[in-house]
Amino acid sequence: MESGAQPFDFGRKVDPKTFEKLIEDGYEVDPSKYLKDGWELFKSRAGEFIVFTLIIGVAVAGLSRLDMFGSLAVSVVTAPLYAGLIIVVFMLFKGEPVQFGDFFKGFHFFLPLVLASFVTSILVTIGMFLLVLPGIYLMVSYMFVSMLIVDYRMEFWQAMETSRQIVTKNWFSLFVFFLVLVAINLLGALALGIGLLVTGPLSACAVCCAYRDIIGLHEAGELTT
Repeated sequence: MESGAQPFDFGRKVDPKTFEKLIEDGYEVDPSKYLKDGWELFKSRAGEFIVFTLIIGVAVAGLSRLDMFGSLAVSVVTAPLYAGLIIVVFMLFKGEPVQFGDFFKGFHFFLPLVLASFVTSILVTIGMFLLVLPGIYLMVSYMFVSMLIVDYRMEFWQAMETSRQIVTKNWFSLFVFFLVLVAINLLGALALGIGLLVTGPLSACAVCCAYRDIIGLHEAGELTT
């Protein structure tokens, strides 16, 4: 996370050459490794991950009751809360000390995260209406958007396009990984929804592990600045 990050900063442009070699040469995808590493991360702070996921669930349930403004409020709040999970995972990657308040650091990236959430939702919805397949393509392709915003302080549209270009290079393998995560969360939902308190943060950890292995962490400094 960039030092001095401001919630209503649009983010910054990153030199596209940073990702050219990765997009050109491609990469290997190993879903089983991401899940295994994600599980180890989750276990290391299981209590905090579960409590924070419960907070997200309560917030979403409460905001959903706000009639016509409910969906808008949910979208505005969930994007930075999800980014909080990413920030904590990145901190664990770097061996930095984690406090529970760090889960709320996603609000430091409020504007680019919310803009990315709105625009990706619109594009995926349009894609779903266009014979479904374009929507599925985009849903998987935007897998790393929040990570790029947090890691590079990237503005939302570049983060969307960068994620899409990188994922497209090995889209089908990442689609399989995506389906595995969907199946895991469906099992969590079947367990009276309580299982989602584990499968939700586990999925976030696994996707962060995929990001680390495929793209690599950018920032060398502390994530809590």
